[in-house]
Amino acid sequence: MSLLALLLTVLVAVLHVYFLVLEMFLWTRPLGLKTFRNTPEKAETTRVLAANQGLYNGFLAAGIIAGLALGQPVLVTFSLICVVVAGAYGAWTVSPRIFHIQAVPAILALVLRAL
Repeated sequence: MSLLALLLTVLVAVLHVYFLVLEMFLWTRPLGLKTFRNTPEKAETTRVLAANQGLYNGFLAAGIIAGLALGQPVLVTFSLICVVVAGAYGAWTVSPRIFHIQAVPAILALVLRAL
């Protein structure tokens, strides 16, 4: 695997750890409100759902990190594909912005890992 592929794969994992923090711990705080364009009232109402979503983002990061650490490319590839699917679904159901933020880096990582 090339260094660029490795760096992009690690970036995807780091992004998902960041999403975990935003959704689990900062959802009702100024950064979370701004990032997700929420009102304080809506954020408070959806806090538990966001925390659950954040946990799943953490699992995606964990799959990538574990796959890299254990030398298991199938686990890394599976986790990256899951990220692409989640990003595509988020783009379809919430905002096209999600595709660019979440799915595109994972797609690029998959392509570079395949070369």
